Amino acid sequence: MGDVPAYLRDGQPGAHTYGTLSYNRRAKCWTIKGEPCVTELAKRLFPGCDGRGRGVARFTAHRRIVGELNWLMLRYPLEIRESDRARWEQALEDAREYAVRREQARLAPESAEPPEGSFAGELLPFQKQGLAFLLSSRRCLLADEMGLGKTVQALAFLAASAAYPAAIVVPPHLIRNWSREIERFLHVRVHVVRGLTPYPLPEADVYLVHYLLLRGWKDVLPAQGLRTVIFDEIQELRRNGTGKYSAASLLSESCENAIGLSGTPIYNQGGEIWNVVNILDFHFLGDWESFSREWCYGYNSAVVAKPELLGDHLKREGLMLRRLKADVLAELAPKRRLVQEIDWDDALYRELMKPVAQQLDLLRATDDPARRALIEDAICQRERQATGLAKAPFVCAFVRALLDGGEKVLLMAHHHAVMDAYQRELKAYRPGFITGRETDRQKDDAAARFMAGKTDLLCVSLRSASGLNLQRATCVVFGELDWSPAVHSQAEDRAHRIGQKDSLLCYYLVSPRGSDRDMQDALGLKVSQFVSLMGDEPAPREDAILLQSQARERIRRLVERLQEER
Repeated sequence: MGDVPAYLRDGQPGAHTYGTLSYNRRAKCWTIKGEPCVTELAKRLFPGCDGRGRGVARFTAHRRIVGELNWLMLRYPLEIRESDRARWEQALEDAREYAVRREQARLAPESAEPPEGSFAGELLPFQKQGLAFLLSSRRCLLADEMGLGKTVQALAFLAASAAYPAAIVVPPHLIRNWSREIERFLHVRVHVVRGLTPYPLPEADVYLVHYLLLRGWKDVLPAQGLRTVIFDEIQELRRNGTGKYSAASLLSESCENAIGLSGTPIYNQGGEIWNVVNILDFHFLGDWESFSREWCYGYNSAVVAKPELLGDHLKREGLMLRRLKADVLAELAPKRRLVQEIDWDDALYRELMKPVAQQLDLLRATDDPARRALIEDAICQRERQATGLAKAPFVCAFVRALLDGGEKVLLMAHHHAVMDAYQRELKAYRPGFITGRETDRQKDDAAARFMAGKTDLLCVSLRSASGLNLQRATCVVFGELDWSPAVHSQAEDRAHRIGQKDSLLCYYLVSPRGSDRDMQDALGLKVSQFVSLMGDEPAPREDAILLQSQARERIRRLVERLQEER
């Protein structure tokens, strides 16, 4: 082991003792019972210290707290109860190892990989460093910028630590994506928690639950014997005083490992980051009064005076790891594509598809090839639009997360009705629109607003993006699909232009039903897999004719599927 910090060294034997130190197994805390000069000082120095009454002070049994306790005992030695001596020596040794590892990781980041056969994926070098950080810290915040693979690093942690059973708490619109990612990387038993009313949970390795259900399971999940909890988009817990926050706090307290994931660490708003950190490591930043007094603009203020200093403190103390795309750009491909399945509104889809029954009847009643082709096209267009509208709220939720994380987004779609839904849902971001309905001047103004930074969201029709130069974008999101691979590639190229120095991330958001299934098959898109070449090269004329023929065949198959489902 490397150099142990001075505050973690042994005290002088034979010195006067000011009280006793013992371990409370039920409360999982260390308790000082001693002279008021010691317990009063402990309560003033360490706001996270608990203890009502004179002569008593209690500390959570955490590696960081153990270090602070040892530091206090160098000045005010305490007699350790004989039955707790071995436990204290082990706790102190753990704290020493943790402090040394933390300093080594700060100076020269370590690297780790899951055991062979436990994880079906390949980590990039910076993701291996992220895994080492999670394994070392255990209660921490992984705050990598969006698009750097926080999900895969968290799943690699589960594989490497084997700390099952685990709960993964996510926003509602990401339940399906997490299910897919777990299935892809871990091959473990997963149960998705349903409803606010608790029921006997089946045996599983991972329990997936979304934030809106937490309050209903407040008393059940902490008693489930879980070893790990992962909070995705942990900024959902930035406000305390809610049933959701209280349930999350109890769940975290019951687990040995608590990991938060967020691409938007909120340490410029004191109250918010203080609440988030409290979920992971209670009173790591002290109580609210002392935090707001020392870190913020005065007592009870919610704005941190020096956010960079707070961020450095969280990193230095091993509670937060944050990498930006600019930090790891050499490890990233210039353009990355990710296919991600999202939720959708099934009731809305069924309502929008009701008129198709009449169109299917018309199709059965005619043998004329030209008329059949027209009807098939109409049916296909209706299902594509119904699919786009049914998933639109969830596409917008995904885009909101990107925008809140500081991304500059091109949102691609096909139907005007879908674009109108985006306009309603994303109005607060003042998006620009290029949909084919605008005049040339309006189109130019929308592009200019985006490139000038007056908006970070530009909604563009899949087939109206030709000739645009929008390299300010850091993400391209496909809310709808096209039959042609080249259309998607050309849309991506509006952002991925010569001179683009960022790694462009292109999200293909697909629904579990509707036309997306057929179009994914046509495009060769597989959920949760990065796509390599997909229409990146211009197709020769004869290939373009072949693609048109194939698209016609795909439409026929789509219609046949609807006939079978009817």
